[in-house]
Amino acid sequence: MDELLNIHFEQIEVGQVISLGVVAVDEASVKIYIERFLPSWNDSYGAPDGMLYALWSRLSFEACRRWSGFKMLAVDGVRYLRNPPAGELLRGRVTIMGKDPVGDNKGVVIAQQDMLDEAGRLVFSCLTRALVARQS
Repeated sequence: MDELLNIHFEQIEVGQVISLGVVAVDEASVKIYIERFLPSWNDSYGAPDGMLYALWSRLSFEACRRWSGFKMLAVDGVRYLRNPPAGELLRGRVTIMGKDPVGDNKGVVIAQQDMLDEAGRLVFSCLTRALVARQS
């Protein structure tokens, strides 16, 4: 796992696909989320959009925090395509779409980030821009 720490801008390649890992849509969390944040939502509809965003955000942060000097700058083009039921496993991935050096010390990485259900269907999608440190 140590080889995944301190990844610099130069080590990230356009076209690279990075796994974000897997997260479960567990029934207890869905019920708590609905109770606290969206009481009008019926749990038979599946996980609410805001909960999907939170699950993605957790997976994305855990994966991208290994990038040296990581700072999320923007999340754009957010799409919710499906509300998976409780019990479903979601798989996250990041596809590097582009990168631009910004001065001598950092660069911006542009990525498509997706969450897919067990059948491989797209559940959530967004475009991100993040600041990553360059090697000295």
